[in-house]
Amino acid sequence: MEFSIKSGSPEKQRSACVVVGIFELRKLTLAAELLDKAAGGAIGDIVRRGDMDGKSGTTLLLHNVPGTLCDRVLLVGLGKERDFREKEFAQAIRTAVKTLNETGAFDASIFLTELAVKKRNIAWRIRQTVIVARDATYRFEQFKSKKNEVRRPLRKLTLGVERRNELALAEQALTQGSAIAEGMALAKDLGNLPPNVCNPTYLASRAQTLADELGLHCEILERADMEKLGMNALLSVANGTHQPPKLIVLGYQGARSNEKPLVLVGKGITFDSGGVSLKPAADMDEMKYDMCGAASVLGTLVAAALMKLPLNLKVLIPATENMPGGNATRPGDIVASLSGQTIEILNTDAEGRLILCDTLSYAERFDPDTVIDVATLTGACVVALGGVASGLFANKDSLARDLLEAGDEAHDRAWHLPLWDDYQELLKSPFADMTNSGGRWAGPVTAACFLSRFAKKFDWAHLDIAGTAWKSGADKGATGRPVPLLAHYLLQRAGHN
Repeated sequence: MEFSIKSGSPEKQRSACVVVGIFELRKLTLAAELLDKAAGGAIGDIVRRGDMDGKSGTTLLLHNVPGTLCDRVLLVGLGKERDFREKEFAQAIRTAVKTLNETGAFDASIFLTELAVKKRNIAWRIRQTVIVARDATYRFEQFKSKKNEVRRPLRKLTLGVERRNELALAEQALTQGSAIAEGMALAKDLGNLPPNVCNPTYLASRAQTLADELGLHCEILERADMEKLGMNALLSVANGTHQPPKLIVLGYQGARSNEKPLVLVGKGITFDSGGVSLKPAADMDEMKYDMCGAASVLGTLVAAALMKLPLNLKVLIPATENMPGGNATRPGDIVASLSGQTIEILNTDAEGRLILCDTLSYAERFDPDTVIDVATLTGACVVALGGVASGLFANKDSLARDLLEAGDEAHDRAWHLPLWDDYQELLKSPFADMTNSGGRWAGPVTAACFLSRFAKKFDWAHLDIAGTAWKSGADKGATGRPVPLLAHYLLQRAGHN
């Protein structure tokens, strides 16, 4: 979908449809009042007759409204007049765009960015409108023989800005929102691909293609390279699969070469059977989403490159399947990690931390400013936080605060969980330096404690996205989170937010 910004009155818009808001109690927004005045009170009459009550989520499509230059007018119910919360604003945009997509209008002008949202300026409203609009029209149907085709899908959306002096800020926000939406779409596409397509080799190929398109550095480490380095924890997960593991290294240079990079690490288990510690059969198909950490850091890299942020980034993706087999790692095996620390593997389904720990150690060679890993790591995090917030851990409180603020700004929230030394006791092993599982209790915390042992040489944060990376049920599919959180964090670091 194409987006643009325009300053002007809604009645003067030459488009297939103009969108304005209606509050409950027959209250019109400013844009609706301007349309109503041009139409000689026709919209007000419709509202007074009760054809449109203004309740949140309702819509009414009008044709041939007098005094206007558009083909249609879409009235969107906003509920009671008030300062909106982020979720309510997003819902209004989503309702408008979904309805527009069903009207047959190729292009539309939307006048909802004038709505007051608590503590949010016009730049925020523009960014969110673009992100929500792209999300509302996202489809993944490439494997269907018969597509659920929209008759005449919406192709262009013009966002109305009330004040001319806001145009420059709005244009910048439009660029940012489009970049973030593009990164989210990539993350969703990769997450939704079936595991017989999206394997480690495919991920490496897509990374190389992205590098070629965006002018990035790309290096792919093969099994032999990882063996030579001593990445035995990562390779232990790949022992049971026929698919060759990959360590994908991507670099974006937006600042001077002597500036330390931020490093994003994404868990890339392209299918997680649990290995010898086999998962239950129910919902195992959703384990194709166990590479959503990898998908999200790729999406974030794309967003950063499209926004041309003045930062240096490194993206590291350890990619493998976790499968049972004659050569698979067994519970009770002990492996030596790249850091030299030894790990007793008690549960082969606690594999994500094994591929991440070696990758965190590998990140040391870049002398990073900050390292953030993103992983669908623990089912226990889903139990704790559901699908609302990602779990956040950090070895520096200021880094945690920055990420929390970015999540609030993006409405892609996280919750700060403890990383106290008390929990490290649960990882004790009588035979090795540590176990890879702390047992049933405090699962997200002990997983983060495990990773923290490999992140002592830099500022580090860990995002457990097991509950937020995808949805089950009728709306099943990858969400593209936490691309918005990470992109807003990078905007903060670049001083653009």
